[in-house]
Amino acid sequence: MSVDEIPVSNTAADSFLSDPSISVLLVDDQAMVGEAVRRMLAEQPEITFHYCADPAEAVATARSVSPMVILQDLVMPGADGLDLLARYKADEVLQAVPVIVLSTKEEPTVKRDAFKAGASDYLVKLPDQIELIARIRHHSTAYLNQLQRDAAYRALHESQQQLMAANLELERLTNVDGLTGLSNRRYFDESIDSEWKRAIRAGTSLGVLMIDVDHFKLYNDTYGHLAGDEVLKSVADTIKGCCQRSTDLPARFGGEEFVVILPSTAPSDVLRFGQELCRAVAAMKLPHSASSVGPYLTISVGGAATVPTRDTAFSALVAAADKALYEAKETGRNRAILNEAALA
Repeated sequence: MSVDEIPVSNTAADSFLSDPSISVLLVDDQAMVGEAVRRMLAEQPEITFHYCADPAEAVATARSVSPMVILQDLVMPGADGLDLLARYKADEVLQAVPVIVLSTKEEPTVKRDAFKAGASDYLVKLPDQIELIARIRHHSTAYLNQLQRDAAYRALHESQQQLMAANLELERLTNVDGLTGLSNRRYFDESIDSEWKRAIRAGTSLGVLMIDVDHFKLYNDTYGHLAGDEVLKSVADTIKGCCQRSTDLPARFGGEEFVVILPSTAPSDVLRFGQELCRAVAAMKLPHSASSVGPYLTISVGGAATVPTRDTAFSALVAAADKALYEAKETGRNRAILNEAALA
């Protein structure tokens, strides 16, 4: 049973742990037996006695009074005592509560069936007062100890879950660019190394796009650095929105530069994706009065793709894409160019 499946409710456990008095429920159709047991326990101030004469109400009564021990008659009119034991054990609140069976029979087979049905103990009624109290105290103490262990396990489990969540959040933050929300340079370097090795094993093409915001320094000079930050966020959102596959990884490379890793992507598709990014950013129509390209903000994109081999490095692919980016900027900006030269 996992920690999340501990049968005692948190409310019941908290109640017992804060006030560990012994609550006892007797289920017996004979009022004389009920009165006799009540008298046996009357001089025990730490024991609170509850009585249920109707076995049909036993489970509901037990849930209501939250006993630490149930005294259960085995033979009652209109009810099967063994079936009632099974009902306790099937109830998520009561299944761990110890049940002491009271019976007029000393037969081994009856005891066997009672224990098989879930009884914690067996007494022939009416039992001796000293023995009854001793057994109630023994089972209630064991039950309280179990509650305390379960509460400790729950607390430990919750602490572990919180620690795990905190570690995951910390890991996420160390991999995320604080301004744009994209992956950061550190995570890009780790990811392209992994994708490079995966492409070598699979014999598939790996593509990279290098992206630069056109005349970004002039934008900052014209509109201010806060506006520049907002523009970088908008461009990052647009790039992320264009990445339709879960394997595509957009990242901030540094400053106004971005990069996208495109696993299993042919050169023609790398170029097509770069052109799509240029159109998407231009479609935002973010004013850039200082740009020589036009009235709105644009980007330049350089792409490269290759089928990696063991005698090449991913840095050559990034360099090839960066070279294509330089060419895109030198030939007018607001365009995507693919470096089709073989990687050194």
